[in-house]
Amino acid sequence: MSQYDDRVERQRLKLEAEKWSQGVKSVHAHSLGSMHYDNRPQDTEGGKSVLDVEFNDGSVKRTTSENETVILGTPLRGQDLLDSYVRNT
Repeated sequence: MSQYDDRVERQRLKLEAEKWSQGVKSVHAHSLGSMHYDNRPQDTEGGKSVLDVEFNDGSVKRTTSENETVILGTPLRGQDLLDSYVRNT
């Protein structure tokens, strides 16, 4: 049965990485238009503030001062997610 050990271990890591990816990496309340992931400068124009919650998968959930919620960035998937998980745990 040891012929399947690698597959079982990879699946275990995959499940752990998927759970880890939903964890919060950082929370940032700001009115800056210069964040590296920011492709919506209109959210902070005129001194408006936003709340950015960055997740371990690289995505950012932004809540604007008008209570609009936007997802920024592309979440890591597949091998990229596994690599990030192994590197950061």
